[in-house]
Amino acid sequence: MPSFGSVGDAFDDAMMESFWSSMQNELLNRKKWNTRLELTNAMFDYNEVFYNRQRRHSSLGYVSPVEFELSMKEQQTA
Repeated sequence: MPSFGSVGDAFDDAMMESFWSSMQNELLNRKKWNTRLELTNAMFDYNEVFYNRQRRHSSLGYVSPVEFELSMKEQQTA
């Protein structure tokens, strides 16, 4: 994936750094896995189930992405 900012930009790759920090604190630092497959499955579940669907995001007004999209659909139909 290419860089989001220009060379020397303070916000270069800030979104990915924020994601990895969240994953590190909320998943990776809390448990040890016996196999790479267990770790892979845990990372997939964290990303696809928790982070993308359930976790509250500050950029969305502290609601989950699912709640945010539902409220946007309601606003569009109103």
